[in-house]
Amino acid sequence: MTTWQAICAVDDIPVLGARRVARPQGLDVALFRNADNEVFALLDRCPHKGGPLSQGIVFGRSVACPMHNWTIGLCDGQAAAPDEGCTPGFAVQVQDGMVYLDATELATKGTDLARPIAGPARRCAPAA
Repeated sequence: MTTWQAICAVDDIPVLGARRVARPQGLDVALFRNADNEVFALLDRCPHKGGPLSQGIVFGRSVACPMHNWTIGLCDGQAAAPDEGCTPGFAVQVQDGMVYLDATELATKGTDLARPIAGPARRCAPAA
């Protein structure tokens, strides 16, 4: 049996935008709202280089990663071809203007995943 946890009102998520849901363990979950007022939830991590999907541009049922413009499907977290990869999705329920997430998924899904850590900065060679 699924236990649904109230997260926010649908109107708290900007149209064509996102809202982050912090978790005690693991990366945040990103809630997205498209122009048709559909709500989706994905781990806030692009499968390519770990970019924050919540900062991307929502269009249709997709979001463009703000780092390298990968298109990620909001329904399934899959990268659009020719790119490959997937970010975990979360079950969402909208009822009476409120957004709910599966409490078990929220507590456990993707908690072992981390955002990649950038390496040391390189200095450019001086111009000749």
